[in-house]
Amino acid sequence: MSKSSKVLNLRDKISGNEVDLSLCNLSEVPVRELALFPKATVVDLSCNNITSLPPEFCNLTHLVKVDLSKNQLTSLPDDLGNLVNLQHLDLYNNKLTTLPVSFSQLRSLKWLDLKDNPLEPGLAKAAGDCLDEKQCKQCSSKVLQHMRAIQEDVDRAREKRLLREKELEKKREAKQREREAREKEARKREKAEEKDKRRKEYNAQMAALAAQEQQKKRNEERKKKNGQAAADKKAVVQSVPKPRRSLIGLMFKLLLLLLLGLAGVAAACRLTDLQKEAMCVPINAAVDDGLSWAREQEGVVRQLVQNMSSAAKEFLDSTQASKN
Repeated sequence: MSKSSKVLNLRDKISGNEVDLSLCNLSEVPVRELALFPKATVVDLSCNNITSLPPEFCNLTHLVKVDLSKNQLTSLPDDLGNLVNLQHLDLYNNKLTTLPVSFSQLRSLKWLDLKDNPLEPGLAKAAGDCLDEKQCKQCSSKVLQHMRAIQEDVDRAREKRLLREKELEKKREAKQREREAREKEARKREKAEEKDKRRKEYNAQMAALAAQEQQKKRNEERKKKNGQAAADKKAVVQSVPKPRRSLIGLMFKLLLLLLLGLAGVAAACRLTDLQKEAMCVPINAAVDDGLSWAREQEGVVRQLVQNMSSAAKEFLDSTQASKN
């Protein structure tokens, strides 16, 4: 069946502000077609095979009276409370056990029939028997009160849940802040430890440099002292006056050389074959005279030898001192 034929058939079902769709063997409500006729405020959907109402049914806010009796409804949409103009609702002989919480928002509802539904005990007690007009009006009033109480319980439960979730969120946030604080403190401690480590390394480097500098100064001072001592020693050595060569020493050396030469000549003339030579005769005679004179002057010679020995010793000592 096309959309145009559905609209045409629905138009055929409309009489004034009423739409009679009862006994049409419907398994679902033609919500889209009903929305095209906002002036049709009364809808009869009784005696069909409807098992549920689509969520879009709650958008038909122009409805004032709805008859859904003798169907197979097991539940009603959660947003049924959006039908703020609904005054008459017939749900007789269905399979409903509960009503949606939003049912409490049907403030315009004046008539309600819930007979022959397997309602849960609390809802069944509030609905009553609905055997006549008066009881159906009382049913709407009591069921609304019952659903408002459920709504309040649901709201309180939701508030408790939200409060609990809020508390849990606060605890999570507190734990998060605590964890962040611990992490921040740990990072701060790590930075402090790293800084302290760098400071210790820096101090160690400075101490090493200071020790090196101090050692360098000590070495320089030691070198300076050694240099000063060497300079002082050199100055002392240089300050020691070199022995002056006396005239006596020089004459003594000349005399010694002369004597050695004469002794050599005398020895050559007396001990060799030269003694017969003419030049050795006067030398031998002079040696003989000298020896005679020496015997006579033995004491003087001995004193002269001692003087010569002392002079030679003094000369050797002065020579060794000048070398050092």
